[in-house]
This record gives sequence, C-alpha cells and structure tokens, in this order.
Amino acid sequence: MGDGLQSRIQKIAHGVGSYKRKTTMKIISSQEHQTVESPTVITLANDADPRTLDLNGITRIDLQFPKFTDGRAYSQAFLLRRRLGFAGELRATGDVLIDQLVQMQRTGFDAAVLREGVDASAAQRQFNRFAGFYQGSAVNTQPPFAKAA
Repeated sequence: MGDGLQSRIQKIAHGVGSYKRKTTMKIISSQEHQTVESPTVITLANDADPRTLDLNGITRIDLQFPKFTDGRAYSQAFLLRRRLGFAGELRATGDVLIDQLVQMQRTGFDAAVLREGVDASAAQRQFNRFAGFYQGSAVNTQPPFAKAA
C-alpha cells in the first residue's frame, strides 16, 4: 500500500474515531411545556402530510407521538428538514421517552417534551452512550468519514 493511501486511511479513521456529536437538543419536562396559540407555531397531527403546509412565517412545529411505538413523526421531521428545508424548531411532544432522543435528533428534532414521570436529567446520559455515527443525519447529511477525506 502506498504512503499516500495509508496516510489517507489514517486520516479517515482518525476523523471517524474522534467524531463527537454535540448535544444541542433542548429537553423539556412535561411541566415546563406550554402549548402556544400563535400564528407562528403549528401543532401537526402525526397522520398529517407536512408537504401540504405553508411554512412562511412559521417558527416552530410541534410533532405528535401519541404512543412511543408510533414513529410517523420521525418521517414528518425528516421531510420538514430535508425536503422542505424548514429551519425553525421541531418539537417532539406526546409519549416521548429518553431512549428515543438520539434518533429524534438525527431525524431533525431540536427539542423534545418528555412524557410525565420521565427524568429529564437522565437525557444527557443517553446522548453520551452514542458518541458518533458513521452515517449522516437529516441535519448533517455528510458522514464524518467523508468530511475527513
């Protein structure tokens, strides 16, 4: 193997191994969350098609998880971020558990309202369990190894 190729492989491996995901997701307890009646905030049912929305002037969209096993809001978040280019806040509401937070962040959520009885202080531990990913996400589409190359 040539020195140039070996050097490039080492750079890629170092880039993947040293990749640290920043936890920027806002975690909100169920007591802190307030439903806002505002023309700039939309609450979207999990069976609604986000492609039908007029997003002009919208700053926040609350996406519903009626049960933790119902993942349609993940698809809505991905559509809003990647296909529709929504740059405002996407907030997960409903039956939100700590073990869902990492996937929520990867699909485009900025904030999550934890269901009643879930300890918000444990959320950071969930993010620390998964320090990095080989794949890109809805927000950061380029995988870490491609950035190092």
